[in-house]
Amino acid sequence: MAAQCGLKLAVSLITAHFGDLVAKVCSCLLHRGTLSLQEIIRFTELSSSQIKNCLLVLVQHNCVQAFSTPRPAGPGGVAKAVTQYMALFDNILHRMRFAKFLAVVRDDLGPQCEILLAGLLQNGRLTFGQLVERATSSKPEVSASMREGLRANFNRLVSARYVERCPRPEPFIEPSPQEETRSTRRRSAKTSEEILSIEQRAMVAAALSDAERFSEITDTATETIEVKATDHSSDVSVGDKRKYGALEMDQEVQAAITQNEVLWQANFEKFLLCLKKKACVAHVRSRFGLDAGAVLEAMIESSGQQKAKDETPVRATMDSILEGVRAKPGGISMTLEHIRVILDQLHCQSCNWGAGASYSIDLKSIIDTCQNDEVEALVLTRFGKEAYRIFRLLIKNGHPFETDRIADIAFVEKKDAQGILYKLWKDEYLDMEKVVSYAAGQKELFLWKVKKDALWEHVLNDLYHAALNLSQKIAHIVEQEHEVSQRREKPEQLRNGRMILELSLLKLDDALMLFRDF
Repeated sequence: MAAQCGLKLAVSLITAHFGDLVAKVCSCLLHRGTLSLQEIIRFTELSSSQIKNCLLVLVQHNCVQAFSTPRPAGPGGVAKAVTQYMALFDNILHRMRFAKFLAVVRDDLGPQCEILLAGLLQNGRLTFGQLVERATSSKPEVSASMREGLRANFNRLVSARYVERCPRPEPFIEPSPQEETRSTRRRSAKTSEEILSIEQRAMVAAALSDAERFSEITDTATETIEVKATDHSSDVSVGDKRKYGALEMDQEVQAAITQNEVLWQANFEKFLLCLKKKACVAHVRSRFGLDAGAVLEAMIESSGQQKAKDETPVRATMDSILEGVRAKPGGISMTLEHIRVILDQLHCQSCNWGAGASYSIDLKSIIDTCQNDEVEALVLTRFGKEAYRIFRLLIKNGHPFETDRIADIAFVEKKDAQGILYKLWKDEYLDMEKVVSYAAGQKELFLWKVKKDALWEHVLNDLYHAALNLSQKIAHIVEQEHEVSQRREKPEQLRNGRMILELSLLKLDDALMLFRDF
């Protein structure tokens, strides 16, 4: 489960977008985990109709995933199924990145595709027909050529994987086998595959294959979902037959979510991958120049990497790198020898992959460097230059240093170094260990080091807290703007203040993605 500040941030975003009632239901799911409708009613003390409407909104906007599990039946009874609802924390946080997602598509595919994507981001899930209606609402009539142009632009979004078909609305999840004892599980833990939680299994069962997710529209007149036998069998766990009666998903919810037409949504994973590429290229460009940024961008684009958290090295052939570089502004003037020099600067490894010369680069090392730079800048801002030098020394070396040695290497007075180290340790930026040295009589020494995993978690929590504060301030200004507009006063000062806060939140979110999504 995410940190408390992260959960509060998610609830704040839902409140700003959908109101207090929907936020109350979402908060219940975020803090208590997966729940059935009756459990949500008990915990929130809202009426059944209110909760169903809230769930409809959350599912429509891809903030909640429903799935069904069997309900134990009494002797001789028929086993039924109960619908469970789980909040999708990642998808909720993505709501504050919509402006970035739109910018990605605008730069890549143009403003017409951006308009179509905006419809999906604003409405969550739509059929292509609904997108057409939205895009042509201001037109007196829609011609066949206009609809065909929209279809072509929409297929460009699908082909580029910015848009995908929605996952299955309510997969059926069989219970895990309970025959194994805890001791047996412990003994076999090292040899067996990782046991997935029921939520993870639900996400796997709901997911479509890539062929289904990115299947383009071929007929604009009749866009129907390709159900057939596969759609019915897909709701059952792999390897199992349906053993239970019709799923008991609440009728109102089921009627609104389950459609006879294909529903589409934004593919957040693709946008994260694009933003990761942007972060890596910006870092390389700042260190090695524009040409190095163009080479790295060409490598990433030709590698076919599909997930932002994929830690495998990016691989590309020299031919694909050349082709990608020459498609960039100014890339046509770059010679083969110049590109090879840049690949050496980036510490790319030559590898046997594909036809001809190939190279690989570890993007994880670039992200690690970006994370280090972010935390070092934070230390510089909060603790000053001397603390920055000390922290940089410790994070670069990665092993413990004694106080006197730190003071000598960082050119800081020993007394000042002790105070700085204590402050960094108190604020959880450093780890401290006491040891006793017997080299020249008994002496107590303090060893200091940076534990990255713990520090990164601490920094992430601080980023959540800062983003929460900014989002709450923005929400407060929006309320003030509404009150001022009703009094017919000029709200320019409030609007300018809100824009500054929104830009700050976007920049803060860059750091948030760096530590959480990349």
